[in-house]
Amino acid sequence: MVDLENDIKNCVRVLENGGTILYPTDTVWGIGCDALNANAVEKIFDIKQRPKEKSMIVLLADARDILQYVAAPHPDIIDIVEHFEVPTTVIYDNALGFPENVTHENGSLAIRVTSDPFCKALIKRFRRPIVSTSANMSGQTTPATFNMVGTSIIEGVDYVVKYRQDDAIVRSASRLVRVNDDGGIEVIRF
Repeated sequence: MVDLENDIKNCVRVLENGGTILYPTDTVWGIGCDALNANAVEKIFDIKQRPKEKSMIVLLADARDILQYVAAPHPDIIDIVEHFEVPTTVIYDNALGFPENVTHENGSLAIRVTSDPFCKALIKRFRRPIVSTSANMSGQTTPATFNMVGTSIIEGVDYVVKYRQDDAIVRSASRLVRVNDDGGIEVIRF
């Protein structure tokens, strides 16, 4: 059995030192780092060979944390996010406090409040948002399970989480939406 606590401690140590991690999320396997550290984010672009104009998804542990990182979200955003039935990433205008290489050039930011117990525990322990981008080279197939992650990704990160490496459950990428002014949901990717 994998020692979950050991994985979390190792991840926090790596994240605090500006490193990158390979970890399971509530959707697919992802590469992560401190979302507020521009140099760490740059490492992810290099590992994935990802174009710099593509923004990143950020994971938060709790819906109320959105208020800290987004200027003027919809007044009911916490209630809206807490009632999503599938993993959902929301694009918000006017991100606060993130480096330019995390946000879109228009200042928007994609945030998902994770429901995964490992991710929640990690983010709460780290006390900062983390980047979540699929653990594949840019343009290649998204790895739904650990055994689908390429060697170059595994060797490129600073720490590989052991938790759920044997998990064979195939998960899909998150739904991507915007919340309109009236509280309606505009689905961008399902």
